[in-house]
Amino acid sequence: MKKRPHTENSLSIKNKKEEAVMLKSLSVKLLAGTGALIMALSTPTSFAQEPYTVGVEASFPPWAYVEAGEYKGIAIDAMRAIAEDAGLEIEFKDLPFPSLIPALSAGKIDILATGLTVTEERSEVIDFTVPWWETNDVVVVPKDSDKNVFTAVCCGARVGVQGGSSQQAWMEENVIPSDIDIELATYDSYIIAINDMTTGRIDSVIVDDTSAQEYVAAGRPVEIAGKIFIRAPLALAVSKGDPKGLLSRLNPGIVQLADSGEWQKIVHEYMPDITVPPVPSHMPEFVDTYQKPVAGLPELGN
Repeated sequence: MKKRPHTENSLSIKNKKEEAVMLKSLSVKLLAGTGALIMALSTPTSFAQEPYTVGVEASFPPWAYVEAGEYKGIAIDAMRAIAEDAGLEIEFKDLPFPSLIPALSAGKIDILATGLTVTEERSEVIDFTVPWWETNDVVVVPKDSDKNVFTAVCCGARVGVQGGSSQQAWMEENVIPSDIDIELATYDSYIIAINDMTTGRIDSVIVDDTSAQEYVAAGRPVEIAGKIFIRAPLALAVSKGDPKGLLSRLNPGIVQLADSGEWQKIVHEYMPDITVPPVPSHMPEFVDTYQKPVAGLPELGN
């Protein structure tokens, strides 16, 4: 008598094998999905753009200063507005003025945003944005002084300037080599220089006219003896060669800030009575980043 094949058992074995294969395949897919999920979760943290570091001299009102632990000033507010428009995340870093350009050249900061005068010497080691201001220098003396713009920088006078500033460079190029009897005193900040002048340690201070007007408006016991007409543009700066491609984002941001009227509002918040120069202002021919086409603004340039 023939035995009936065990059909049910055979089907059961077959089904179990198929189930095992399916479970194995599902496990592989789950593991792969888990790995992909872990990578997806970790990727934003690993590759997120770190904030760009903006170097400032936070003792240079009205451009940049600290009040109640918060950065304030024309350059601070303008830089925040430009960064927001360009989609840049930024953080400020306070440094003494003489160390700002070396820090930028060494890559320790990404943008220099204090009221920086454009000079040929600086243009050889850093790159400038389009100019957003134009200024002249002035000679500041104690209030009610009998000195004028000439006597304040001659005849045995001790004249204060900020170390590494365009004012120091101008004095060393135009006054020191002459037979004029003066002594040049350099300071880390103009606030210290002004303080020394008001206490009689020096006779005068040479500073940009914007800052000088701020000192007078703030009620400091100083006055402006006269102006040195140099028509110096101010601009932001990045590392030479613009390795992070920031000029094409900063330049349109500066022009947009002015065109929108926000730049004028920022300036007048700190200096209500000052006339705001046009943007972009005059830029010397030696600035290679202001030759056509200008990054981000190809219609501009010398």
